[in-house]
Amino acid sequence: MRIDIMTLFPDVVGDMLCESILGRGQERGFIRIECHQIRDFTKNKQKQVDDYPYGGGRGCVMLAQPMYDCWKHICDEAGHRIHTIFMSPCGKQFLQDDARRLERDYDRLILVCGRYEGVDERFIEECVDEELSIGDFVLTGGEIPAMAVADAVCRLVPGVLPDAECFVDESHWDGLLEYPQYTRPDVWMSRQVPEVLLSGHHENIKKWRSEQSLERTRTRRPDMYEKLNLRPCKPF
Repeated sequence: MRIDIMTLFPDVVGDMLCESILGRGQERGFIRIECHQIRDFTKNKQKQVDDYPYGGGRGCVMLAQPMYDCWKHICDEAGHRIHTIFMSPCGKQFLQDDARRLERDYDRLILVCGRYEGVDERFIEECVDEELSIGDFVLTGGEIPAMAVADAVCRLVPGVLPDAECFVDESHWDGLLEYPQYTRPDVWMSRQVPEVLLSGHHENIKKWRSEQSLERTRTRRPDMYEKLNLRPCKPF
C-alpha cells in the first residue's frame, strides 16, 4: 500500500507518519507514505497557493492550478489515475468500514489536505473521487484528518501489525466497542483487576470479554447498539 499526501506542511505530516508502527511498516516495505508540497507546483514567484473567493466573503480559497499540477505529477509518476480522497467537513464520515474498503480495494491512494476557506471546487470536480470527514466539526486544515485516515488504513495492511488479531478484536471492527483492558499490577489505587482475567480459564475470559464489549456498546454508544443483530458472544 502506498499513500501520497498533498499538503502545505509535508514535513510535519511525514514526520508523524514515520514513527512507531507505521514507521516500522515503511522500513519493512509493507507500506509507503509520501508527502508532496503543493507550493512547489505554483507558477508565480511568490509561490502563492490561494486567492480571494469569487462572490466575496472572508478568507481565501486554494487555487486549482497548483493542486492539479501536484496531483497530475503523482499520477504521471504512477502511470495511471490514482483514487483520490479530499479531506473535507462536507464529506462522508470516515468509519472503520471505509478503512477496510480502502485497504482492500486500492494499492495506492492520494489524500488531499485543504486549507484556508477550502479549495476551488473545479479541482474537486476534476480530480477527486470521494470526500471524507472524520467528524462533524471543522479543523484549520486537512492534515490531521489525512493522518488519521492514513493510519487507520495502513495498520490493516498485512505485515504492518503482527497478525490480524491485533485489529479484528478492537472497537468498531464488528459493530461493537472493545472490552476493558488491564495489565500489572493486580491492584492499583485500591482497584482490583477482575478475577476472571487472573483465572487462566480461557473460555470464561472469552465470555466475560464478549459481555463487557456488548455492555460497553449499549451504555456508551446506544446508536451502535441499536444497529446490532444481537448474538450471544463477540467473535474472536
